[in-house]
Amino acid sequence: MSADRIVAKPSVYLIGRQTVNEEALRHFLGDEGCLFETDTKVPAEILAETAGRACYMSYGKGRKTNRDYLERIIESHHGSVLEHAVWNFLITGISRSLTHELIRHRAGWGFSQLSQRYVDESDARYVVPPLIRDNPTLKPLWLKSIESAHASYVELATALEKVVEQQHPELVPTDRRKKVRETARSVLPNACETKIFVTANARALRHFVELRGSAHADAEIRELAVTMAKLLKKESPNLFSDVEIVNEGGVDVVRVVHSKV
Repeated sequence: MSADRIVAKPSVYLIGRQTVNEEALRHFLGDEGCLFETDTKVPAEILAETAGRACYMSYGKGRKTNRDYLERIIESHHGSVLEHAVWNFLITGISRSLTHELIRHRAGWGFSQLSQRYVDESDARYVVPPLIRDNPTLKPLWLKSIESAHASYVELATALEKVVEQQHPELVPTDRRKKVRETARSVLPNACETKIFVTANARALRHFVELRGSAHADAEIRELAVTMAKLLKKESPNLFSDVEIVNEGGVDVVRVVHSKV
């Protein structure tokens, strides 16, 4: 199997972020007789602060900077305020094994994943697990297993084409291909690379990077969690200010000062 079909690291693309309707916010503040300015330009941080201050109508009162305000929110575990900040990601270079764990995160998440029923996996890529990645003994054994499974998929899909055509002549070509692929995929390994579009709010993302970025997490999803934690700290430094990336025994892990907000 060619080297370009073997994937070692995930890729995370930040596809979408919110914007603030400043005119509507000014209108609301004017109707309520409030004066409010914030020092951040990050829409997610503005929205989270606006939401939090709505709970007490504390616009223009108390903590003056967005960072101070959000740090207090996080310290107080007032996590519902963080649910108003939302991002969209496209993630590639990850295995089906990883997404089996990723999609267990439901509250505050949305997922749209590549379908093996519709997509031909004859040219599939495969994600090598971190423990095997640089091991000269284990990697050849892993590659042998992957090549065997992939060959079985291609062989099975070819044989199924004739069977489906004979048994289901009433189906249009698109539906025949779907029947072939949904059956042939049964022999594909968990290492098969997938792509997934993810939408999540700040509270859900904090929980994800804390749980899956732990030293005790699965190695592949931990790498994804660390990658996303680094991205989020740049994207919204005030909402993720207490999220830290540290090295433990040569491996990057995530630590969150204020756990389970």
